[in-house]
Amino acid sequence: MFLTIPTVMTWTRIVAIPLIVGVFYLNIPLAERNLIAATMFVVFAATDWLDGFLARKLNQTSSFGAFLDPVADKFLVCASLLVLVDLQRADVFVALIIIGREIAISALREWMALIGATKSVAVHMLGKVKTTVQMVAIPFLLFDGRLFGLINTHLWGTWLIWLSAILTVWSMAYYLKKAIPEIRARAK
Repeated sequence: MFLTIPTVMTWTRIVAIPLIVGVFYLNIPLAERNLIAATMFVVFAATDWLDGFLARKLNQTSSFGAFLDPVADKFLVCASLLVLVDLQRADVFVALIIIGREIAISALREWMALIGATKSVAVHMLGKVKTTVQMVAIPFLLFDGRLFGLINTHLWGTWLIWLSAILTVWSMAYYLKKAIPEIRARAK
């Protein structure tokens, strides 16, 4: 099931990346670029929940969709972080922590799949909380202003992205702790 409704929605997150980046090259006021980019991120990030819901509801789950979904999420988050670093709205250290963790855990999951121990690195609530915090922090930082005239999204986004970095390290340590016994048992 290569082209199901949920899989097409997942592809939209990948297609969104150059669109979100491209917004910052438009010849319009910065506040408008910020609003457009933040809105696009929220809309495309929401497809992550929606495509999973639809896949289950329409009975269109597939191994390809299960593979593509986290890849699309990682692309969207990593590209947005790079934009934020370029705009000097996120610290490069935070981006390195988050992107580095995504690479490391993806490699770990691939390794665990090769040795038949995927259950030890199955998605945990800590990883879900980390992702939720990222998905709030990033549009706040893309918006970079006062939301409804009240919420300083730069301040809140900065706090949340640093919290996300802490949760990122914590979740990576959790997954490594679960995987190390399996790796040791199979090491030769």
